Amino acid sequence: MRDNGNIAVFDSGVGGISVLRALVEELPHERFRYFGDSANAPYGEKSEDQILRLTHGHVGNLIDDGAKAVVIACNTATSVAGPSLREAYPDTLFIGVEPALKPAAEAYPGGSILVMATPVTLALDKYHDLAARLDDTCTIHAVACPDLAARIERGNLDAPDMRALVEGYVGSYRGAVDAVVLGCTHYPFIAALIRDVLGSVESFDGGAGTARQLRRRLAARNQLAPGTEPGAVEFASSLDTPEELALYEEFFSMAL
Repeated sequence: MRDNGNIAVFDSGVGGISVLRALVEELPHERFRYFGDSANAPYGEKSEDQILRLTHGHVGNLIDDGAKAVVIACNTATSVAGPSLREAYPDTLFIGVEPALKPAAEAYPGGSILVMATPVTLALDKYHDLAARLDDTCTIHAVACPDLAARIERGNLDAPDMRALVEGYVGSYRGAVDAVVLGCTHYPFIAALIRDVLGSVESFDGGAGTARQLRRRLAARNQLAPGTEPGAVEFASSLDTPEELALYEEFFSMAL
């Protein structure tokens, strides 16, 4: 156990920074090391073999660098690689994310729920099992959004092409759903735009729930940082340029 280690937060790019913000808010005394594989983003349109290879390689490096826990802040990587990572590193605490469909269904029983996610996430058995468990409680509309995560990676989120992309995916659901589940950690950065396109519906993402789960699991292992410790956030990327790291900082400071 690395009681004084850092908490590694891994994503295919900038998307997991939306989860990181919730983690820092919940656990302000921890040291976080965020790694985004922006050189290979997005994962949601890659094969499962590619996702496994990339995720295991980067997460293995993060553990070697002293991570006491790893948050897989990517819905696709969680679903594809989460089980095999836990098997490969049984002493490491792993926290994953999944589409926040359950809280949305609980908030709107009998309602109409839109799920926006990557093509890979929506094709996996894990998502289908989750949706099947809730299918009797609400009407679920799943929409695959290829290219949306990749577009968010480039920043400039107020540009007209971003709205056109969102309109193309979900504009037809305006006024027809009660809530939207943001099933990719990139999507909270354009949550206001998505709500505007859909007609001010409530949006759900897994960031806050992931943060609470991490706190509970660290406390159970007696691995929470002391309340006297100053927290810290460090960014790293496989696209190791000053411009990319500046973009990470920009996303971290962005209002959601």
